[in-house]
Amino acid sequence: MRKPVVLIIDDEELVRDLLRDLLEDREYEVWTAKTGRQGEDLVSRGPDLVFLDYRLPDADGFDLLERIKEIDADLPVIMLTGYSSVEHAVKAMKQGAYHYVSKPFELEEVAVLTKRALEATQLQREVRALRIASGNGSSVDRIIGDSPALTRAKHLLSRIAQSPASTVLLTGESGTGKDLAAQVVHANSDRASGPFLTITCSAVPDTLLESELFGHERGAFTDAKTLKRGLLEHAHGGTVFLDEIGEMAPALQAKLLRFLESKTLRRVGGSTDFRADVRIVAATNVDLAEAVRERQFREDLYYRLAVLTMHIPPLRERLEDVPLLAQHFITHFNREFRKQVRRVSPGAMDMLRSHSWPGNVRELRNAIERAILLAESDELREQDFGMLGATSIEQDSFRLPSSGVDFRELERSLVLQALERAGGNKTRAAMLLGMNRDQIRYRIEKFDLEDYEQPMEKRP
Repeated sequence: MRKPVVLIIDDEELVRDLLRDLLEDREYEVWTAKTGRQGEDLVSRGPDLVFLDYRLPDADGFDLLERIKEIDADLPVIMLTGYSSVEHAVKAMKQGAYHYVSKPFELEEVAVLTKRALEATQLQREVRALRIASGNGSSVDRIIGDSPALTRAKHLLSRIAQSPASTVLLTGESGTGKDLAAQVVHANSDRASGPFLTITCSAVPDTLLESELFGHERGAFTDAKTLKRGLLEHAHGGTVFLDEIGEMAPALQAKLLRFLESKTLRRVGGSTDFRADVRIVAATNVDLAEAVRERQFREDLYYRLAVLTMHIPPLRERLEDVPLLAQHFITHFNREFRKQVRRVSPGAMDMLRSHSWPGNVRELRNAIERAILLAESDELREQDFGMLGATSIEQDSFRLPSSGVDFRELERSLVLQALERAGGNKTRAAMLLGMNRDQIRYRIEKFDLEDYEQPMEKRP
């Protein structure tokens, strides 16, 4: 049986050691982080409980609590602080903390709180699973839009989620919402009470991706100072989302195929096989069938993943969904930025509806965010979307290499052109290609473009 996992985020080594000893004695698995950034990374791997220090060297505890709740609203968080006050306690509870503990704390009190928090979370997950099983807790409506193309996709997604298939393949352009679709598959399945863990294959170097997925034994390689369980092991009974599966190295593709066929995994440097009941939801924005023909992706893995396949339509094929999406993002960013924008003006909406949206829903989200930040009234107008037209022109004017160029050369050419157009700015280059910053950073390293400098004739 899988041990409950407790994450401790605290910059004081003594506190981390005290809590680790206490919790490991009670048969919990313990992860630790001494900074907010390390802690946030570990939260995405699916712990069952978090102890969070109010003051961290790189983050405000309350801000981090809010981000944790965005990642997993059901994850219980117990706040730790040496600056106890009623005001802090009330604020923590309002932001969703399970409890609040002052330093120095009583070890037995912490042990009791841990047990209660984990029991409460397990109950919440079981109730959610029962609601989903009875048809009352569907989360398909989280995918915004009612166009015919999206309605068909959502219907198929519900059927896929409830199937017993152990693999699902989501296809579609970058920015269409494949990550949200993967969450919907998990939440509407009989695995909803289990973990949902995600990793972007292109954002992790090949040398580390194997360890992230399969874990490693102590001493497996130079920096392997402790045993580490991988995502597949932690996700037993749940779902793992592998984004950008097409970027996975061939050697790791073979190991993933073995896991899918045997349901067993072996940690890096280990000799023991472990069984893991995990559903794999993979996503790609490239044509995997073409990649198979080009010998860049294993044919046997492709057919194993594509047992159930769903294509998510690009935004340009469902422009009637733009008003609903725009209003959804307005509501979201009003809350985040404490704004009071009510709507998009008719003229601006016509502009949004006529845009080709090469970056899909992600581009629309970014456009609304930027417009709300720039808006001077409670209505978004054409001038608030000033960069929209320029972005479309720049994206539509990428030069394609002559015929006969392989996929790798084409990809490198597009990344280089984006960097040129963006003056070396990686965030801007990512936006031009409909990518996020991690995705383009991976490709910059892949094509050895870290030292890229804007050509002299293009410098201001």
